[in-house]
Amino acid sequence: MHAFAAEKEVITFAASPFSSARGPQLQDWVKKFNDSQENIEVTPIAIPFASFANTMFTQMGGKGGPDLVRFDLYDFYPAVAANLIMPIDGIIEDEASLRPVDKYLKVDGKRYGIAFEISNYALIYNKALLKDGKVPTNFAEFIASAKAASGDGVYGFAYRATMAESGGFWQDVCNFVYGFGGRWSDDSGKLTLNSPEVVAGIAAYKQVYDLDVTPKGADAATFRRMFSQGKVAMEIDNSAVMASLMVKGPDLPIEVARSPFPTDAQGFVLSPITVNANTKHKEAALAFLKWMMLPESQRALETAYGGSSFVATPVAYTEEELAKRPWLKVYDSDKAVSIPQLVSGHEIKTPEIQRIVLEQVVKVLQTDLDPQAAMDEAQKMAEGRVLPK
Repeated sequence: MHAFAAEKEVITFAASPFSSARGPQLQDWVKKFNDSQENIEVTPIAIPFASFANTMFTQMGGKGGPDLVRFDLYDFYPAVAANLIMPIDGIIEDEASLRPVDKYLKVDGKRYGIAFEISNYALIYNKALLKDGKVPTNFAEFIASAKAASGDGVYGFAYRATMAESGGFWQDVCNFVYGFGGRWSDDSGKLTLNSPEVVAGIAAYKQVYDLDVTPKGADAATFRRMFSQGKVAMEIDNSAVMASLMVKGPDLPIEVARSPFPTDAQGFVLSPITVNANTKHKEAALAFLKWMMLPESQRALETAYGGSSFVATPVAYTEEELAKRPWLKVYDSDKAVSIPQLVSGHEIKTPEIQRIVLEQVVKVLQTDLDPQAAMDEAQKMAEGRVLPK
């Protein structure tokens, strides 16, 4: 008689990066798990970012969908509220080893995800376009540098300022607001859209807009391309963008520094891996998560990102890695001051609050509405339209 090997238990893992330029490297990383297992195999599912969230909510809402799902934080909280993902407490032996941003993956004291990808924000600059190659270290210097670098087809800075790119517009506004010490709500969840610190951040956004140092109306794809062509001196963006710029403009003297605001706080991108509440393969899914948290697996995952993102636990860089990507340390140093681009205590309501805020910011930019008056109106509208009575 012949002995036949038992078939492996197959589970599925959906993530939008599987369909990106990093897809092959990430799928090779998954293969490392498959090669190490006798009884479990993970099948990556590539779904483009633009349709990912809708696809997942439709499938999971219908009691189907992949066993493992990488959500962006923006969709993570609605998925938790809809009971689409299950608590996964007790699978991480040393939670103290996790990055500080891990706290955002617990809801009501229960863990619902583990950081799969983290991208922090910082100031990216073209040293050749700044006076004496000097990076600004405060907002006054930043304004002066942006003005000095602008002219002859070159812009000192670039950011988003239109509702056509509301998602990215919100990210950019968050960075200014957080950098000036503002938060969208306080520790009790009370909205603080019109606090002095938030208003200061919006006023700074307006100040930059009025200087004519930005390519107004340009979307992110356009101004990032302009940066890679040496036509933009500075932008505040995440580590994934920096990695991409290094590929597109390898000969440019691009460097990274902390954002030039009064405080170090900035937004960040956090994408957790979660377990579908409908899975019929819970133990196999948890086995993959436990493997993912092994030190060698964490390092291999961060290597697969190619410097574009960080993982759940800090990974020590080799001298060779830092020589190739010296900006990694700058982005990594922001981990303790990274704040979600969400309204704390009202994460599920963030899209509605975001729209109200951005519509008021557009009025500030385009009609010279006073920032304080604009944010007073935003506070009033959000309290009246969005928050529960």
